[in-house]
Amino acid sequence: MRVGIRVDASLEMGTGHLRRCMTLAAALIDKGADVRFVVRRHDAVSAVALGSQPFSVVWLDPPVPGSGSASPRSEDSSYQHWSGAGWAEDASDTVEALRGLEPDWVIVDHYALDARWHDQVRQGLGCRLMAIDDLADRPLAVDVLLDANLAEDHGRKYQGRLERKTRILGGPRFAILSQAYRSATPYPFHPQVRSIGVFMGGTDPGGVSARVLKACREDAGFDGLIEVVSTSANPRLEALGAACAADPDARLLLDLPDLSAFYARHDLQIGGGGTASYERCRMGAPSIALVLAPNQLAVIPMLAANGTVRPARLSDDPGTDTPGSAPDLVDVIRELVADPDARLKLSERGRALVDGRGADRVTFCLLASSMTLRRATLEDGAQLHAWRNHPDIRAISGTSEPIALASHMDWLAGKLAAEDCRLYVGEIGGSAIGSIRFDRMQEGALQVSLYLDPDLPGLGLGPHLLLAGERDVMADWLGDATFTASVMLDNAVSARLFVSCGYSGAPPRYTKHVAQRKSVS
Repeated sequence: MRVGIRVDASLEMGTGHLRRCMTLAAALIDKGADVRFVVRRHDAVSAVALGSQPFSVVWLDPPVPGSGSASPRSEDSSYQHWSGAGWAEDASDTVEALRGLEPDWVIVDHYALDARWHDQVRQGLGCRLMAIDDLADRPLAVDVLLDANLAEDHGRKYQGRLERKTRILGGPRFAILSQAYRSATPYPFHPQVRSIGVFMGGTDPGGVSARVLKACREDAGFDGLIEVVSTSANPRLEALGAACAADPDARLLLDLPDLSAFYARHDLQIGGGGTASYERCRMGAPSIALVLAPNQLAVIPMLAANGTVRPARLSDDPGTDTPGSAPDLVDVIRELVADPDARLKLSERGRALVDGRGADRVTFCLLASSMTLRRATLEDGAQLHAWRNHPDIRAISGTSEPIALASHMDWLAGKLAAEDCRLYVGEIGGSAIGSIRFDRMQEGALQVSLYLDPDLPGLGLGPHLLLAGERDVMADWLGDATFTASVMLDNAVSARLFVSCGYSGAPPRYTKHVAQRKSVS
């Protein structure tokens, strides 16, 4: 599978968009994809952020002064100038940059590019597109939309904005976090605030880090360690370094490969919105969040309402937050330092919201058509048992009670040895995503049973697993086949799956006849 990624970073944009795309690219490459970035060279920020990462990058020409949206329309967003070129020129540049790759997918993470750009790139490359967005402020013509922010209803949020049939991957379960967050040890709660961590984004807009340091130390009177993280792309790095050097209990760290350990070692975190908010949630780090840019209003208010962060603003700057909607940072620091119960609730709510598998879920969705099947073995027993005993799977199974591992392993051994049964495991990039079983009935029909990893619903994997299973079992057993499936009356999801794959009938029974294709010599 080949994937192109169009994304930018700059002093104005920050590094968040590029950073999450780099994380997603690493997950795609891990699953066997060939990935190429297309980045416009606005300033030095993109090159610094990419560093020595082993990504293939095509650099587009720097912006031309005064460039913007070609043929603007009244609903164009205020981010049009971020592209550094007219949308048509940018689309043409992107097509040319990716033509040799012949991508199956193009991912675009850019507020300046809309449905016109999507259509031109699709026509030029014959690919599918995924947009990463959270603003819902412009038309989108993509096959998949990723918005990892909280929303009451993502379909309603994007109502009237989607110009083609689009699969929406919505909510923090799709937050794109690096692999480190899957296995990192979360923050171990401590009732006393012994230290504070500060991370205000890769470019530290407005020099906020030094002002937060002052608010913690001089205004709130905190006397413990304060650790500040920034990057070499910070244009105010010299001033920040001087502020930290002047404080004997402050420490400045630069260009950390990931922040999981940083989040885990401090009893209170202060940061901006964006992906870093979900990283802190995953680590269970009690956090105060400041709005550093208008687009972060799509993140922080919803997290605050959910009880996973405490919003605040600097007293010397109302910032971009809605006036009066966030208390003064100094007051919030003092309150949380003195209230361990409040910090514990923030920690628990954050960990419950984000599980760290977002990058995997997005990757599996994009690479679904590359799914392969293999025959199951006894070594798969523990994984199959864990899936089968998950409450979501038991709820749609004929037997809803939990099954003991020993009983399951006996059943599995019998099925693997039976001549009238075939059990397969579906994989994407070497990772197991589900299983499918075919049992030959007395009348000759093949009874189908399948289930996916219960952590992977809504990705469009079911049809690929079902059709691949039919293909492989017909090749294994040879000849025509009539497939039959039993579906519980209230299992609308499974019913839609079988109908979409050519089955007919109604609950509880669906059938499909497939003729073996004859080879032509």
